[in-house]
Amino acid sequence: MIAKLKGVLDETGVDWAVIDVAGVGYLVHCSTKTLATLGAIGEACVLYTDLQVSENDMRLLGFADGAEREWFRLLTHVQGVGSKVALAILSALSTGELQQACAGGDAAMVARANGVGPKLAGRIVNELKDKAGALPGGAMPGVVATPAGGAGADAVSALENLGFKPAVAARAVAAAQGELGEGASEGDLIRVALKKAAG
Repeated sequence: MIAKLKGVLDETGVDWAVIDVAGVGYLVHCSTKTLATLGAIGEACVLYTDLQVSENDMRLLGFADGAEREWFRLLTHVQGVGSKVALAILSALSTGELQQACAGGDAAMVARANGVGPKLAGRIVNELKDKAGALPGGAMPGVVATPAGGAGADAVSALENLGFKPAVAARAVAAAQGELGEGASEGDLIRVALKKAAG
């Protein structure tokens, strides 16, 4: 699967960009917030990506960071939310705002996105409420957020794979980062976070 593109911004549209990677142009669908981070035509850029394949379509989605990609994946697992609706939500709300909306049960905030009615917004908030604290997005009381797409997010994922609950993993990694500092490697974070999660 294509997980990341690093190249030159070749062209942009309302909800897409073409990234030239070594002479190959990748058409990537993006939220307006991600498009705004790409810079000018001809400049170097990096996108985290997700490849969606259906019976009659293959679509590459692009994100400014790992947090946005994780929220996109969560959103598209909710019944009634396809890639277009998920991108509309991520265009209307930052990952921090989305995290707050889900954790706080604020369906009205999610309903600000184009194509999202009150019923669908309520379903999104209800289904993602328990997962909001474990994903990077924005700091809020009682919720631990880890840096998106970096060693912190990878360490949280590693702890989850070992059987720790998302909130426990996020809290342990955040504590490990506080102890080791911003530049800590993924391996060091996992080692310290494991002790904290187990203790």
